[in-house]
Amino acid sequence: MAEIRRYPFLRHLRSEASVHVTHYRKGRKRRSGRGLAFWFRPDGASIAEIPMDDRDTPFLFHGRSKDYQEVTVQGLITWRVVDPAGLAERLDFTIDLKTGAYLAEPLDQVATLLTGLARQEALRYLAELPIDGLLENGLAPVQACVERGLTSAERLKAMGIEAVTVRLADIAPSAELDRALQTPTFEALQQRADQATFERRALAVEKERAIAENELQNRIELARRESQLIAQDDENARNRAKGEAEARQITAEGEAERIRVVGQARAETEKARMDIYRDLPRDILMALAAREFAGKLTSIEHLNVTPDLLGTLLGDLARAGAKRLEHGAHADAD
Repeated sequence: MAEIRRYPFLRHLRSEASVHVTHYRKGRKRRSGRGLAFWFRPDGASIAEIPMDDRDTPFLFHGRSKDYQEVTVQGLITWRVVDPAGLAERLDFTIDLKTGAYLAEPLDQVATLLTGLARQEALRYLAELPIDGLLENGLAPVQACVERGLTSAERLKAMGIEAVTVRLADIAPSAELDRALQTPTFEALQQRADQATFERRALAVEKERAIAENELQNRIELARRESQLIAQDDENARNRAKGEAEARQITAEGEAERIRVVGQARAETEKARMDIYRDLPRDILMALAAREFAGKLTSIEHLNVTPDLLGTLLGDLARAGAKRLEHGAHADAD
């Protein structure tokens, strides 16, 4: 927007380089160009200001596909002025000489014109395909169709306007139809997720089965080894028992042999003693018996000696002494 300073009887206008200004004085063109700055008298003056930079015009409109489904197209048109004089003749770009603002709304008229042309071209394309074909083809065909329509539009050329670019942001069906179209995809994805879940569960079951089989095999192997260990323990116990029995038998046989030998020795000793005692006289045997008896006694509390016993003992002793003397005399004679 141009900057206008007011002075008594005069005013000064300063415009930017991106703006084309045309100054009329009483119906005659006084000056025209970009980025002008000049003094002028407000009475009888008229000034038009036309932007020369690229301008963006967004658009949003609804259409129907070939199968009568509602479709929303959203995008942006970039345009610029190539003939400011021609555009000034077609649209009112006159500014207020006090504020510099437009007296009309020329930019909105240009936006309406561009949007209408774009909508016309887009609706023509939308009506040729069903909704699934439109969504499958995407944004590029619609964008190319709108660009061709705006580039070849004779009305824009006559007004001195050029469409620089057309950018489409979205082409979408209604919310209900969008959800309906997404349902097969959602179902397919859900089926894939379910299939993955089933496969994961099947793999888990297979792994659990393999683990169970491995544990069973380990238990079988442990049971087999335990059976072998029990059999070996039994065999070792039998061998130990057999060895102990044989050792006891050998010990018993040795003890029996020892007892037999000792008994035999005692018997032989006793026999020898008996042989000795058999030839001894009666009195000697009595004396030996008395000595043996005396050796067995620990103490004698009472001893009764009768005259008969004493006489008998004395007689025996006398006879024994006499026999010894005889034996001694025979020995000396020999």
